[in-house]
Amino acid sequence: MKAADFQLALPKIPEVCSIGKAPTTSTTLTLALGDALSVAIMEARGFSSDEFHTFHPGGKLGTQLMRVADLMHSNEELPTVTASMPMSDVLLTMTSKGFGVALVTDDAGRLIGTVTDGDLRRNMDVLMGKTASEIASPSPLSVEEDTLAAQALALLNERKVTTLPVTNDAGQPVGILHIHDLLRAGIA
Repeated sequence: MKAADFQLALPKIPEVCSIGKAPTTSTTLTLALGDALSVAIMEARGFSSDEFHTFHPGGKLGTQLMRVADLMHSNEELPTVTASMPMSDVLLTMTSKGFGVALVTDDAGRLIGTVTDGDLRRNMDVLMGKTASEIASPSPLSVEEDTLAAQALALLNERKVTTLPVTNDAGQPVGILHIHDLLRAGIA
């Protein structure tokens, strides 16, 4: 301690074991002091949850800090269709992409609806004579890429759906997240 700039001394408190010798109280005090120092340094440096995830990506804590962007499917995997697309083409897109959903976009590429397997069943009698926008469920639930994966899972469970479109600031689909992606990653 004489060579240190700062001295941290723990109080002299007897060990709680029956003979007063086994390190019990002292180890708990040392652990508490170490935790307090860690938290103080994290706060002083402005250490964020994103930085925590960068340096500690594995384990339960790292998993809980994953973002939707870490797990979503994007680019060619997206089941995107235009509002005016005939349902025969929508069915081909849904089948080829394998998510059981089509993301319906307007002329500006913004997400305006989704066509799900349930929408197909509910509209079976008129399906082939319609367009994507006529069958789609409007104003679908979506999230942004920086949403925590755990929050996305909570939304999926709350709404009882299996997929979640991921949109950018302009409302354009940039990804899709399936509940199985979350479960495989250990988000629960």
